[in-house]
This record gives sequence, structure tokens and C-alpha cells, in this order.
Amino acid sequence: MKKQIILLLLLTACAGRPAMVAPSLDYHNPIIGGFHPDPSICRVGEDYYIVNSSFQYFPGVPVYHSRDLAHWELIGNALNRESQLPLQQSGSWSGIYATTLRYHDGLFYMVTTNTTIGKNFFVTAENPAGPWSEPVYLEQAGIDPSFLFEDGKCYFVSNPEGQITLCEIDPVTGKQLTPSRPIWNGMGGRFPEGPHIYKIKNWYYLLISEGGTELAHSLTIARSRNPYGPYEACPHNPILTHCSHAGENNPIQGTGHGDLVQAPDGSWWVVFLAYRNFGGSYHHLGRETYLAPVTWEKGWPMVNGGAPITSGTMPREEVTRTYAFDKPLGPEWIYIQNPDSSCYAITGGELRLVGKGALSANDHPTFVGVRQESEILETTVRVSLDAPGMAGLSLYQIQDGHAELSLVRSREHVRATVHYTLKSMDYDAASVQISGTSAWLKITSDGIQYQFYVSEDGKQWLYLDAISSALLSSEVVGGFTGIVLGLYAENTVARFSSLCIKE
Repeated sequence: MKKQIILLLLLTACAGRPAMVAPSLDYHNPIIGGFHPDPSICRVGEDYYIVNSSFQYFPGVPVYHSRDLAHWELIGNALNRESQLPLQQSGSWSGIYATTLRYHDGLFYMVTTNTTIGKNFFVTAENPAGPWSEPVYLEQAGIDPSFLFEDGKCYFVSNPEGQITLCEIDPVTGKQLTPSRPIWNGMGGRFPEGPHIYKIKNWYYLLISEGGTELAHSLTIARSRNPYGPYEACPHNPILTHCSHAGENNPIQGTGHGDLVQAPDGSWWVVFLAYRNFGGSYHHLGRETYLAPVTWEKGWPMVNGGAPITSGTMPREEVTRTYAFDKPLGPEWIYIQNPDSSCYAITGGELRLVGKGALSANDHPTFVGVRQESEILETTVRVSLDAPGMAGLSLYQIQDGHAELSLVRSREHVRATVHYTLKSMDYDAASVQISGTSAWLKITSDGIQYQFYVSEDGKQWLYLDAISSALLSSEVVGGFTGIVLGLYAENTVARFSSLCIKE
């Protein structure tokens, strides 16, 4: 009888506390490399899904799927129609900000902010690969919105006026049902944002980011018995930051903006954004998606045992992507703002671009590309010009921060040219004449430098120039995104074939 009483007391003590399973998994960080910031994760059964913010690019909000948290496949984009995603002339500081993905009663909900039009909204889908609904707009302002479905209610949280604020909404119409109430301001760091509320046993946990999405970025958490508070802060906040003595020399920096998930085995994990520095305190690949284990101590989460984030437990897998342009472009391809479909066509094994606008003008230029996902890069493509003008490969970070390796055709000749647009510096760095109107272009990188080459036969390569990746970093040219490897055309008709990207 005494043993039964002790067992009953132990079970009672554990009630209302999260599972204490020690996470175990082989993975490589970042789990989704390159420009994939503000991750939000959702598990349904054995399946995990992640969405990311997408800023000025179309389509918006990539959706990834995994069965093991370590390997992720892009299955679509939540916003792939202009009616869902009006971008006008959005720049790299605007467009779609942080997203949240949740599942309730047979539907996936993706809620986010389109800062170009200044509105929060959500879309729904039965299948996260799509199709997704038209937007349902919300009344409460702020950015980084999130939903909590609990006890027949839909709670909506965001950060108007820099305060984490909660209300209840109708999850069908979006109508606000209760007044907006501030519930927590964090630990005093600037820009309290990225709120997520979780009901774990008998506690409401509020996870937020503070410090801004740079070096001082951090995750902090508080809890309450009531979703409206009052909230008590975790005694070991921040639960994740590299703005610390332990993390200051780590190449992984800017850790924050996370989302918790529990695996079927009871273990807990957090996905979050961070960036990798190359060549000093510079990052050019953007904010990426990372993973870390979570354990619970005295009712509070501990990320990675309190230690700095590492590259994970397994080596990076090299990936080669080849495009024969014999079928429509896949969901990994993105455009700057809403594209003019008449400027893009696939025919005869080639991607045909009709040049419209200039990259630096930021007015729906003819540009389509994929995110650079690794610091190690070799990309080659064959380009043909059917008329005077220019076209080629772009390393696009922001409208006034990009580099191009291009063919430039005039009435007299065709030249292969390396051009840099770096804030107020706008110049040709190297140029060589070629004999025809077609050539192979190649860009390589080791993470520290980009190198530019041209070939007339695809075999013998001529080196043209190199540029430090730091000059294309967010610290130098700005922006919230990362390098996108783009195919572009200005004032010409260009044809691209045999694109190969090794990372």
C-alpha cells in the first residue's frame, strides 16, 4: 500500500508538466539553408511542416515537409496567386513578414503580415501542399501574428505598438470577438515580437523574440494559468541567444524567432532562425532555419542544454540541381514582386526571358531565381541573346546590393561583363569580348569570395573577376533576405539552357 501511495504521489507531481524525454536525432544545421527566416513548425501525426517568411518575393511562404525533422522537402508555396499576395513595388524590407502554421479540426492555418499593404491575414488549406484559400484579413495590427486553438476558442496574438497583445477571433470570418489586451512586454529587449502561445498541460507558455534580428537576437519565455496572464518570466531567460560570452565566437549568430514542437516519441524541439558569418562579422546567405533539442527543467524549457548551437550531429549533404527547362518551373523558383507572365516562357528546352525593367529600379524586373542554400557554390548556365541588351546570372541581395555576370550585346559586339551594384558604387569590374551571341557563364564561391568565369564552349573557362561575399552581406548592403541566384534580362530577349547548381 505504501508503494502504491508513493507511485500515486509521483504521478500527481508529474501531471501538468511537459514530457521529460531526452531528444535524440542526427541532423545538420541549418536544417533548411539559405534565405529561410522566421520558421514556424506544425506536426500532424508523423508529418512535420515548416513555413518561412518571404518578403518581396513571389510566390510567397514556402512550405516544407519532413518525417524526421532532419530532412526537408519543399512541397509548395502558400501564397501563389496575386490575389493572395499583392506586392506592388515591395523592397527587401517589406512584403511578407513572419508566419505561423497551425492545424485545427482538419484545416491548416497560415497567418502572417503583408507589410506592403499593412494588414494581417490568414489562409487555410486541407493539404499544406495547396491549394490555399484567399486571404481572410484581421483587425488587430502588429506583426508576427500567431493562433492558438483551445477550448473551442481561437486566440490571436501579435505585437501592435511593440506590446505582445491577445484577442479572440472567429477563425472563419476573421472578425475580432474580444478587445485587444497587452499580455507581456518581454524582458526589456527591443522589438518584442514573434509571439507563440502553447497550452502545455495546465500552463500557457508564451514564447517571443527580443533584441532585434541581429546580434542581440534572443528567445524568451513566460507562463501563466490564463492565456491573458499575468505571465511570469522564466528564471533563466533568455532560453536561447548567442549574444553571450559562450556564444560570441560562434560562426552561428542572431539566434531567435523560434517555434516549439513535440515529436511522437514525447521529445521536444525548437526551430528558429540564425545566420552564419563568413569572412568576419558578415552574413550574405540570409537568416536560415535551425533545429535544437529542448528539455524541461522545473516546468521550463532548456534549449540545447543551455549550450550554444552547433552545426548538428552529421555532415552537410552536397546537392546538385540541374534544370533542362523541359517542364514548368518548380516551387523553388521565385520572382521579385508579382511577375509579368508574358516575360517568361519555357520552350524547346530553354527558358526565354523578355527583358522588362532594371534590377535596381525595383519595378517588377524580369528576374527568376532560387535561393542560395550553401556557402559552397558552383553554378553554370548557357545564355543566348536574340537582341541588343543584357542578360545573365545575378547574385541578388537587395535592389541596391547585387552582382551580375552577364552577356551585353550592342550593335558592334557582344561582351561578357561583371557588374557590381553596391549602394552608391555602380560599375563594371571586368569585361571581355566574345565571338558570338551565346556563351556559358559560371559563378563559384567558397563562402568568402564569389568568382566569375565565361566560356564560349562550356569547357575552357576564362576567369574574369572576384568579389568578397561580405560586400553582398546584410551588414553592408542591407535587407532582410539573402542571396538569390537569379536569371535576368534587361532590354533584350534572352534564352537560358542547361542550368546546373552545385552546393
